[in-house]
Amino acid sequence: MRSPFRVRRQESVHDYVGVLVPLEEAHLHSHSARSGKSEYEEVRTSSDDPVVDDESEPALPKDGDSEHTGMLQMSAAEYTIEGLRREVRRGERRHQWTEYELKSKLINKAIQDIGMGRYNWQLFVLCGFGWFADNLWMQGVSLTLPSLSEEFGVSEKQVRYTTSSLFVGLCIGSFCWGLGADIIGRRIAFNVTLLITSIFGIWAAFAPSWVSLCILFACMGTGVGGNLPVDGALFLEFLPDSSSALLTLLSVWWPVGQFVSSIFAWYFITRWPVEEGWRLFVLTIGIITFVMFLIRFGIFHLFESPKYLLSQGRQAEAVAVVHGIAYRNGKMTWLTEEILDAVADADDTERMPTGVSTANIIKQNLTSFSIGRLRPLFQTRKLGTTTLLIWFCWATIGLGYPLFNAFLPQYLSHGSSGVPINDKDIVAYDATSSVAYRNYAIISLVGVPGSLLAAYTVDHKSPFLGRKGTLAISTFVSAVFLFLFVTFGKTPNWQLFFTCVEAFSQSIMYGVLYAFTPEIFPAPVRGAGTGVASFLNRVLGLIAPIIAANAPGDGTTAPIYMSAILILAAFVGMVLIPIETRGRQRL
Repeated sequence: MRSPFRVRRQESVHDYVGVLVPLEEAHLHSHSARSGKSEYEEVRTSSDDPVVDDESEPALPKDGDSEHTGMLQMSAAEYTIEGLRREVRRGERRHQWTEYELKSKLINKAIQDIGMGRYNWQLFVLCGFGWFADNLWMQGVSLTLPSLSEEFGVSEKQVRYTTSSLFVGLCIGSFCWGLGADIIGRRIAFNVTLLITSIFGIWAAFAPSWVSLCILFACMGTGVGGNLPVDGALFLEFLPDSSSALLTLLSVWWPVGQFVSSIFAWYFITRWPVEEGWRLFVLTIGIITFVMFLIRFGIFHLFESPKYLLSQGRQAEAVAVVHGIAYRNGKMTWLTEEILDAVADADDTERMPTGVSTANIIKQNLTSFSIGRLRPLFQTRKLGTTTLLIWFCWATIGLGYPLFNAFLPQYLSHGSSGVPINDKDIVAYDATSSVAYRNYAIISLVGVPGSLLAAYTVDHKSPFLGRKGTLAISTFVSAVFLFLFVTFGKTPNWQLFFTCVEAFSQSIMYGVLYAFTPEIFPAPVRGAGTGVASFLNRVLGLIAPIIAANAPGDGTTAPIYMSAILILAAFVGMVLIPIETRGRQRL
């Protein structure tokens, strides 16, 4: 098997002969042609689309432009160099267009005209593996806590530090892989994250002590932590604008991962002796993760992101990737280097470097992890405000979510046994309660339709839905049912009901949040913006087990109240976000 670190040969347009059509024939292979629009019909702006006042607020193209309708549906007459120049410059600007922005919008248009096809759907499944693995392991570690407490003689409160060790790795992984994907490219990060996860995950099944297990879970977390920021950004950059709801639908893999984890835990932990059940469970999900890596790396040929290549001055490869997508999808494309250069070549364009020396590449890599890397996220007031608010939401959810979900198997175990938690170094509940693990499997399954509903509502034209509305409503419902769980969830049946509603709304919340976040940031800093968001989420998640382990009282109510308050704070932050990305074009 080839090494995941090996640099593959450069893509070339000569590898994909027969997919190029002349620009004058582009309208025959356009999104407009597939949508049934008359070839020469003039494009009208829908009254349903929001109008942004660029005079009152300078913004990046994705905030302030009204080009999203025009770039999706263009008349045949506009498939000329001049027509494309007008379209990519649609929307007034207070600063000079950059060459990257214009070429990025043109690549968007080319991908849109190719449309969804075989390559995109394959990528949907393979990126879904990352989401699947994330919750497979996050919930998997939680499901082992009762058994770990019993086998290693660790008190129930103290064993919660196991989750802290995982979050240490998640923090490192989300930050390093988020920024690293902008430096080394999406493709390497895409493959290596699952490899790291599988290696240390399998190793953890043979840990001789609780301390060594915590260390292995931390190492495993460095791989898991990179899955969501890398996979979300990669999928987004290959996704046609008209299919943007699929980024939210990608989150359906998250509850599926939780469901698979709960099924195997239910089978192994409740049927085998306590010192064997959790080890067989961890070994099984480790092998599953390794198989996903083999499918990703050994079977599927992944293209590097064309926008990443463009941002690195590798324009010829970016064009070749677009040709490769057309070839894999059985479609045609009109994009060439000459068209990119001609459309971007004007007096109103700020040029970008076409080549970088080896010394400059090394210097750039050394400085890419500095604050300066994040400065473009604050170049306008609107984008800066949005960045801070979205990071606030990630941080509060990062602390609030694990205060409840990371210890849900413990809460359910107590609900099924009726025995309260204590601080002694013995276990005062049934660590392998079949009812508790069965209920957890049911709760996990309920999250799947939540992701499906989210994919529908994020593009709905209702002013109460879209990205922001769906995100805010689902977050508010999550907070309410957390309060209900801790107040009225005194029996297994009531716990199951409240937690099912909670799982349904949280699947919507996380699905939209993971789709909404990368849409906000331009591609050159998309990995950095999503990486910091994920890093804050993981750092606060690291604190959650410490709080839960030292919470006053019996430790079963105070953490849940705190979780509800934090999720409610995230709801307030979401309402204040000034950007809605529904229907907007991404850079």
